[in-house]
Amino acid sequence: SGQSSTRQALQQAKQTPSLWLHSLSFRCLSLYSTTIMADYATAVTAGYDDCPDWAPVFGYAGAASCMILANFGSAWGTWRAGLGVCSMGVNYPKGVIKNIVPIVMAGVLGIYGLIVAVIITQAIMPPNGQDQTTTYSVYNGMAHLSAGLCCGLSCLAAGGTIGIIGDVGVRSFGLKASGGRRSWDSDMGEGDGGDVGGEAANAEAANKLYVGLLIMLIFAEALALYGLIVALILSQNSFYCGK
Repeated sequence: SGQSSTRQALQQAKQTPSLWLHSLSFRCLSLYSTTIMADYATAVTAGYDDCPDWAPVFGYAGAASCMILANFGSAWGTWRAGLGVCSMGVNYPKGVIKNIVPIVMAGVLGIYGLIVAVIITQAIMPPNGQDQTTTYSVYNGMAHLSAGLCCGLSCLAAGGTIGIIGDVGVRSFGLKASGGRRSWDSDMGEGDGGDVGGEAANAEAANKLYVGLLIMLIFAEALALYGLIVALILSQNSFYCGK
């Protein structure tokens, strides 16, 4: 037993320096790796993650999506409301100019998209000509993409709403003002004196419907205005590398 305990003590004495050296080398390697990785991460964050060369893609995508979606909403609203005005003109030609309001309101939506797209495009910084680096950050790209989608999708929704309300509204206005008769039937009745009292009642009822139509169109247009305001606020958020 005495010899075995002596052998164990000698083996532990031999293993202790090697374990201590292994532990020291592992600690030094860990400290060196941590320092190197910290320096490397700092360089990547400043030179690549914040302002990479592909960051302007998001900015241009925001400007393009804003212009395309806003024009699509404007064209959609003009198309639907224009069909209603043309159909109403067959029954009641006198109300064509008066019911052109939905088409005008739908056309304004394209101007909203144009304003935001121009602001976003002017805020995109070109690359540096010397070292081909860019100061346009991913933060700016995401902000401009959000602004473009906010305005574009709002104008798209407003355009569809204006188009459908305008289509049904102007058709109903024409039927109400004409009393359900065609324009040539009304012209034939005017030569015989016509029903003046009935025409006055129809005109009054049509004007009441027209007021409700305008209110609905105004609130539909407000959807695009809300998107424009938020898009302008988002486009002002900026971060440029090196400034």
